[in-house]
Amino acid sequence: MKTQQVAICKLIENVTPQGTGNPRNPLQRQTKCDEDFIFHLLKMSNTADNYENSAFIRQSLSDTKPSVVDLTLPKFTHPDILQGIESVDKLPSFSPFFAFANQTKLLQPEFERVLESLHPDVNCIISDAFFPWSLESASKLNIPRYEFNPASNLTLTIFDILSNQNFPVDSNDELFSLAPKFPNIQLTKNDLEPKMTDPQPGEATDFLSDMFSASSKPNNIISNSFCGLESEFEDYLNSRENSPPKVRSVGPLCLAAAPKVANSDEHKKKPTWIQWLDEMLDDEKPVLYVAFGSLAEITIEQFRELAIGLEDSGGNFLWVLRLPPGDEFIGEFEEKIKGRGLLVKNQWVDQLEILRHDSVNGFMSHCGWNSVLESICESVPLLGFPIATNQYWNARMVEEHYGIGVKVVTRNGAVRGF
Repeated sequence: MKTQQVAICKLIENVTPQGTGNPRNPLQRQTKCDEDFIFHLLKMSNTADNYENSAFIRQSLSDTKPSVVDLTLPKFTHPDILQGIESVDKLPSFSPFFAFANQTKLLQPEFERVLESLHPDVNCIISDAFFPWSLESASKLNIPRYEFNPASNLTLTIFDILSNQNFPVDSNDELFSLAPKFPNIQLTKNDLEPKMTDPQPGEATDFLSDMFSASSKPNNIISNSFCGLESEFEDYLNSRENSPPKVRSVGPLCLAAAPKVANSDEHKKKPTWIQWLDEMLDDEKPVLYVAFGSLAEITIEQFRELAIGLEDSGGNFLWVLRLPPGDEFIGEFEEKIKGRGLLVKNQWVDQLEILRHDSVNGFMSHCGWNSVLESICESVPLLGFPIATNQYWNARMVEEHYGIGVKVVTRNGAVRGF
């Protein structure tokens, strides 16, 4: 068989040491075992002499096959984005996300030059849904493009159904179903971002329009899901008329990350939080793991209320967080929960390693799709605290459809307004 070359373009989800995700991107690690393919991982860096992400990614993938090609993002000026930002977890908040995503189009000329330089010719491109401009590049170079969908198949289904019908309700809190296809799936307008329910002119609307347009044209969509969880949504997406792209579930990709081997050098170098979990296990004390992802935008007020709730619960917990700036409350809080609570502040952790730990009996999460899949794979019940985007309907599905946890709601039952 002739060796095939694949270019993987997952630029916007660059992971740095400050994130809480896994730097060993499972889509990339899936490439490890196939001897008939050469994989080129195209990663974004901000300046030619400061490849912070590149060094970290190269080290984390040192035992895998993909080559790493750096693409330099040209300098640009935006009031909400500092110079030198090269990954979304370094943004000050989620607010400038779409502005940052739009700027990645500046990579397109170099992206195309790199593809043309790879020999033998690249046989296909796997690019993130956040890079709609890669479709134009693929068409120009006559290379098949496969879109990687990092969200759930339900997310694709919701976008498809709601893009072809008016909202059946006016109230933000009134339930409506995805009828007639899925009458048992109920949502509210509050489960959706205002950008979907009431789009306004601007960077977000422009970007989402480009993304949805490109998502209707790839050769296929590769989804981080699996049929045992979302077969009904995959079946729906693949039975649509007018031959839209087929969805192929290849997940859960978190299973591509092999557990650390006992007695290995890597296993012996336990971080402080794993050592703490070991101590809790020895004392037969169950632990609640609390983490809201590397992009969660939690206000100081929310942080304080969550801290008070965890303190008043009397339970044991491990909280991994991006600490809100300018809050002196944190020192007092750590003193109060000493012995039964541990805070891991602004550090990367191996979330799968934590969820696999025998002392962890629950996971309070923002319900990002990766976190939902990881909790399912490690059989850890979820307490959903959604913060943005598709997390609201993920949290609703966790409780009402999958039956693997409960979601936090306000007193009137809404998922927003904390």
